[in-house]
Amino acid sequence: MQRFKTSNSMNYKCSVEDLWEIISSPNYLNNIHPFCSDNSIIQWDKDKHEDKIVYLNNMTYIRRFVSWKTFEGYDLWIGDNNKNQSFVEWSLEKVSNGAKLTITVYPFLLSSWPKVFSFLPYFLYINIKLKSYLFSVLSGIDWYIKERTPVPKNQFGKHSWFS
Repeated sequence: MQRFKTSNSMNYKCSVEDLWEIISSPNYLNNIHPFCSDNSIIQWDKDKHEDKIVYLNNMTYIRRFVSWKTFEGYDLWIGDNNKNQSFVEWSLEKVSNGAKLTITVYPFLLSSWPKVFSFLPYFLYINIKLKSYLFSVLSGIDWYIKERTPVPKNQFGKHSWFS
């Protein structure tokens, strides 16, 4: 059971439609993700989206999308194939100066621990690491919007879980 969540958001100077085009394209993590070594398609069609991400440290996760709402966002499960999975929500919204993206992660880490024991480790360590990770991913999207080139690896600093 997923108990805790970590979110981060960023505003972009582009339309929701333009942002959706970036984050819904096949293999898009190759352009925006500073810790991604390779993002390849398993299946990418109208009714089913599934891909694989290989991080810079060679850790490999499968992403299985379970909800896909054009111009609004999507939900997915990510993790080792048929092992521990984290639930992730990508939510788009229009704001006065462009578009806002919020990514929320419900990690599997500590989810089997009793809440009384997992609270402090989660908020003192996991939450901080996830916020940093999400900031780098969101910043990679901003880089791509501005530069129209793939974000350099570890552009916003290394991450001990993924670099």
